[in-house]
Amino acid sequence: MKAIKNQLNRLLILALLSLSGLANAQQKNLLYFDATANFERFASKDSIRYYLQKSKDAGVTDVIIDVKPISGEVLYPSKIAPVMKEWKGFKKNDKVDLLGTFLKEGHLMGLTVHATINIFSGGHNAFKRGIVYSDSKKSNWQSLNHTPAGLTPISEIKNKWSAMINPANPEVQQYELSILMELASMYPELDGIILDRVRYDSIESDFSPLSKSLFENYAGLKVQHFPEDIFSYDTNKKRIPGVHYKKWIEWRAKVIHDFFFTARTALKGKYPKIQFGDYTGSWYPTYYEVGVNWASKDYDPSEHFDWATPAYKNFGYAEALDLYTTGSYYFEVDKKEAQNIDISKVNRIEAGQGTGKDDWYTVEGSAEMAMKLMKGKVPVYAGVYVEQYKKDEAQFVKALKMCRKKSDGVMVFDIVHVIEKNWWNSLKQGLTEAQ
Repeated sequence: MKAIKNQLNRLLILALLSLSGLANAQQKNLLYFDATANFERFASKDSIRYYLQKSKDAGVTDVIIDVKPISGEVLYPSKIAPVMKEWKGFKKNDKVDLLGTFLKEGHLMGLTVHATINIFSGGHNAFKRGIVYSDSKKSNWQSLNHTPAGLTPISEIKNKWSAMINPANPEVQQYELSILMELASMYPELDGIILDRVRYDSIESDFSPLSKSLFENYAGLKVQHFPEDIFSYDTNKKRIPGVHYKKWIEWRAKVIHDFFFTARTALKGKYPKIQFGDYTGSWYPTYYEVGVNWASKDYDPSEHFDWATPAYKNFGYAEALDLYTTGSYYFEVDKKEAQNIDISKVNRIEAGQGTGKDDWYTVEGSAEMAMKLMKGKVPVYAGVYVEQYKKDEAQFVKALKMCRKKSDGVMVFDIVHVIEKNWWNSLKQGLTEAQ
């Protein structure tokens, strides 16, 4: 009997060690390769191979290759979207298949290779390029923003870099879905496709006649005073909610939710092995401003936030995803550091990102919140924005370790900052050392 008990104990220990090893094996370290910031750098196969090896040596397991930046152009030979052949005067050699090279070389090194595409962005306002600028048939797709100065096309708002297009427009949705499916058909060996900017520009968009009509159909009512019945501004340019404000927020979340499930169904129907992922900001309490409910349907925000209707939870889309990356884009790492935040100096310019000193304005707090809201439905990879730590390399390492500790791994944006700062040793330290 004693021998049998000892044998069972040994088997139990082996099982626990096996589970521990499985958990460690599942943890991912993802590194972004931005399209425009690295356009010239990754124009050759040798350069791609060199930086993939540097990434792997630093502990990166997955690379995310940006092939559709905010201009709406793509970095592969599409028959649908305009192809980016030049950026800031540098012209690429058409013979170099950027994504194909990343796939071939990355897979040889044992790396997982994802492509990422910006969905509802149709132009780069700073450079006046992209489909809303170059294609007269698509220029009216751009968001019409309800600003304190009045209804304004987003291409005329020069502090907006992304010329966002209207997510509710059926033509826009069909166009973006066709690009997604073309990408998968051209590169079926992709391990994953991660969507970005599947959102509205801000709370100000979109207030086109089409959006008004679609909202009225959804809500079963007529908006008597538009856009004032959604919201208006006081003399200090502060937003004043109107009678349909909450319903409008609910409808926008449904628009984004429905797009995700439609895209997943289309992609998985033909390419079931390709992982379907998403990136959003981590600031959920204010992310409703861009029309996004990235939580699980099992989470009810109406119990915690006054902007959410009881139906808002129905439009959480975590269940549509195979992986989720989120930007825990804060300099402060530990939750206790939130008390040191100087609101007058914080530079929070990401879409929907507010001000405040709540503990979810830290890497730790935001990662914990993302894990809580996802309810275990999908792996969560909390992300760091390298440039935020440009004056504090040790804080960068600390942030990487915190993401690994509090989520299923870490997403690093972007390789260009690691290269320019020569922070490869710190990257490796943050990705491989014990948390």
